[in-house]
Amino acid sequence: MSTLPIVLKDPRILLLGGGAVALHKARVLLDNAIDFCVIAREFCAGFDELPLVRIVKGIETADLADFALVVDATGASEVAQLLAREKQRRLLLVNAVDAPERCDFYFSALLRRGDLKVAVSSGGASPTLTQIVRDRIDRLLPAELAALTAVAGRDRQAGHSDAMALRTQAHRLLCEVLLIGCGPGAAALLTRQAYEALQLVDLVLYDHLISDEILALVPAGVKRRYVGKQKDRHSCSQEEINQLLIDHASQGLRVARLKSGDPYVFGRGAEEALCLAQQGIRVQVVPGLSSALAGPALAGIALTARGYATGFSVVSAHLAGNRFNQAWLELLHLPQHTTVVLMGLSFAAQIVEAALARQVRPDLPVAIVANATRDNQQVIVSSLAQLVEDARQACRPAVLVFGEVVRLQARLPSCGGRIPGLESQ
Repeated sequence: MSTLPIVLKDPRILLLGGGAVALHKARVLLDNAIDFCVIAREFCAGFDELPLVRIVKGIETADLADFALVVDATGASEVAQLLAREKQRRLLLVNAVDAPERCDFYFSALLRRGDLKVAVSSGGASPTLTQIVRDRIDRLLPAELAALTAVAGRDRQAGHSDAMALRTQAHRLLCEVLLIGCGPGAAALLTRQAYEALQLVDLVLYDHLISDEILALVPAGVKRRYVGKQKDRHSCSQEEINQLLIDHASQGLRVARLKSGDPYVFGRGAEEALCLAQQGIRVQVVPGLSSALAGPALAGIALTARGYATGFSVVSAHLAGNRFNQAWLELLHLPQHTTVVLMGLSFAAQIVEAALARQVRPDLPVAIVANATRDNQQVIVSSLAQLVEDARQACRPAVLVFGEVVRLQARLPSCGGRIPGLESQ
């Protein structure tokens, strides 16, 4: 079967039937400002609310005289026969609801942004499928397209449309950058929002801590680019990453920026979001599970275990220029407090020296949680005095946990590595 989607200008349609199916079709026609009337012996509840012409009577051949397009929502065999006879006599196009074999034309699943309409058709094969596809497209198109369409229409009528300027404006509206938090590594710990967002992108820029199992969730055909920044080994500077995001988004692409953990927890996501916002590029932040929370939990460390801690802090030991951050060390004096340190493993010697100089007790419990959720997950329970030596045995990336809650680690359940979930599906 061959079909050709077309747009009819100012069509006039006769709708037959007064049941729930006819009511749905009537609403579609009204939503699209179509000129039509409807004939039925009886009308269900809901028709009274609609501003349309209703003719209460049985359907006769004479009723078809002024129409070339008919929608049959009756489901009645006698109406089908009447329409078949009329089609033998003259040109008459019929849409028989739920009877694709009798249809001369089909309704599409419509998506509107003002005068801009997107129609999805399956040639009558599956209205459900067309609605699903329509709804997926709906999530991608911004409401501002309605205003742009109106401006484009006025400019064209006035005879001074600028195709290049319109293309640039459209790309800016359609582009979007998603800052997606991918958690500590296991695909099972991705949020549903993160997983679904990955299925709707044109390009992926990813960091060095993004696991292979998460990258495997990116649909085939989506271009990927590595922009990781490891200690003393950067594939791209932050400024270069920002410019890449701007350049690709400005082409009208939907770009995913995959970041380990959560984009706004020491992930420089705020810098990227501000840069993009200054360029007028839409940004969506998809939160992720930070290793500051997931790492200790999977290692059997309850950050606020009752009787051991009434609060916790998350800090970074790393400052710009690979400098050591000491501002947080006073937290180690707080009673019943847990301090989680990110990017601190390489600064273990400086942490111990500076903490002891501040009279932090040497026996303060410390845990090193490295590669949380991955096959090579590693947990080392130590103390401030022993931290430098134990840090030499640990791999990266790692989270340091300071506080009395570490003493519970041996008694609480822990995950030794891989978390079953999405990666096994």
